[in-house]
Amino acid sequence: MMSQQETKEHRHLMSTSRRTFLQTLGAAAAAGSASRLRADEPAPSRLKLREFHYSDVTITSGPLKRQYDRIHAHFLSLDNDRLLKVYRQRAGLPAPGDDMGGWYDADGFVPGHALGQFISALSRMYATTGDEACRAKVQTLVQGFGATLGPQDYPYASEKAAVTWPCYILDKYEIGLLDACRLSGVAAARDLLPRVIRGAIPHLPDHTYDRGPNSPKQAPYDEPYILPENLFHSYELTGERQFLDMARLYLLDREYFEPLAQNRNVLPGKHAYSHVIALSSAAKAYQSLGDPKHLEAIRNAWDMLASTQQFASGGWGPKETFVEPHQGKLAESLTATRDHFETPCGAYAHTKLARYLLQFTGDGRYGDGLEQVLYNTILAAKDPGADGEYFYYSDYQALAQKKYYKRKWPCCAGTLAQTVSDYPIDIYFHSPDAIWVNLFTPSEVRWRARSIPVRLLQHTNYPDAGSAELRVTVAAPVEFAIKVRIPAWLSAPPRAAVNGKSVDFAVDRGFASIRRRWKNNDTLELTLPFGLRTLPIDDRNRDIVALMAGPLLLVAINPRGDLSATALPLPRSVQPLSQTASAYTMTVNGQQLVFAPFYSVRDEVYTTYFRSA
Repeated sequence: MMSQQETKEHRHLMSTSRRTFLQTLGAAAAAGSASRLRADEPAPSRLKLREFHYSDVTITSGPLKRQYDRIHAHFLSLDNDRLLKVYRQRAGLPAPGDDMGGWYDADGFVPGHALGQFISALSRMYATTGDEACRAKVQTLVQGFGATLGPQDYPYASEKAAVTWPCYILDKYEIGLLDACRLSGVAAARDLLPRVIRGAIPHLPDHTYDRGPNSPKQAPYDEPYILPENLFHSYELTGERQFLDMARLYLLDREYFEPLAQNRNVLPGKHAYSHVIALSSAAKAYQSLGDPKHLEAIRNAWDMLASTQQFASGGWGPKETFVEPHQGKLAESLTATRDHFETPCGAYAHTKLARYLLQFTGDGRYGDGLEQVLYNTILAAKDPGADGEYFYYSDYQALAQKKYYKRKWPCCAGTLAQTVSDYPIDIYFHSPDAIWVNLFTPSEVRWRARSIPVRLLQHTNYPDAGSAELRVTVAAPVEFAIKVRIPAWLSAPPRAAVNGKSVDFAVDRGFASIRRRWKNNDTLELTLPFGLRTLPIDDRNRDIVALMAGPLLLVAINPRGDLSATALPLPRSVQPLSQTASAYTMTVNGQQLVFAPFYSVRDEVYTTYFRSA
């Protein structure tokens, strides 16, 4: 708690008038505009691929579908009065319902923090499923939130939130209102968005800064540099130049994006999640403004993550911090902490960045990375509890068990909902003359090729089996390409057949292209050979490895004792446990070890890393 003197000092520092603040924004924007392209240049011109709309894709079965349905039901069941209570209390309105508790209440760690994320996820789920209950809930939450703003449009749930977390929480409000408007058709959200941003301005810093020891004492965890992505989106929706100026102001160019663009690894020591989610602001800046340094920054940052920071799951950031590379720090973390990956938050940041890079480059390696994180982190998250209990950290220590976070309603509650609700847009992309298949999961996508409606239906048992069938439904024959991601981890060359006849194909930047004049009910059959392999934890400890089957991280279930000192003949002595599931076995010192996909683990004890012989 701050003392009265500290509170007065903070109010003095943060009480910049709207006029002064907007003058600062204008000056900053003018200073930087000469080197940037026009903001009104069509953003799609920078995209090689495009995302499908949520409504264009349906997941029909499989593990992604099962988790999606559970998360859909869970967040739909949250009580509206409880979600709005802390806002109504602050506004002096009747506030029925039980307190939320945990992080969410007025005296919690981040009061009211996840409301915008819940609105965002429910809007995305409505767009995908057409579930009117989702849209009704979004509308109720938007209207209920709007009713608490008052004459000054004060958006925060408490003074603590406005003092300690103004940027972090504003970013969540923005995406909630943007999605409510664009995906759920809630007109009130479009009107509310400018009010909320302007109501927050007196509480925002007048410059960007990196989270760390130089952060203002009153806001040690706040993250102004995450704001630009959704400020660019707010400008696109409203046309209000002020929001574009704010987006430019808060870009963390000097301290972060410019060194990354020069391929200087400035990740070590930084807070892991916030500095990966910030890369989406750089990505959106490149799409909106066209400065190539932002594209170089995110490409280089991805390479740094992949080569120096990632566990076999694709996760990163033990104790929420990037490690010094080439020092064996990831291996050290296996015994130093159980907080290895801030899972829903990190997965949200990682999959967003992968989608941006896929769209900018058309390079399949970003799809490989998206798949690795999706199957082994977010799909592996423990389902939420009945009252604010959420999975937070993936634990890669020996003899671990999946557990809930120590406080209710942590940040990972909001990102769990958002990451899972994005599954449909992770699967397919499109370009003017091609559908791009990024993930292999039972699903359907709807598209138009040369103005002719096309449906592509995917049937597969992936990831338990390395094959998939794509069936084309068209009203009339039409030429286009189906481009399929060819994972880099394949154990043998892939094969393809059209209507049962083998076809040759070229692979460019990780995607195979099959172009033809497609007729109704044509089928494309794919064979993607799986194989077992090991991944070392880091370059200083290549004998400490995780076992992989295709894209899946395999863990030993309920092993008897710690195996870290036992050299195991991996993967050569591992055999399939059955012909129908991704489970494997080996015998070690008379003990039968069973390896199963990490995403399938529920309450079992498991071990992730082993010493290789």
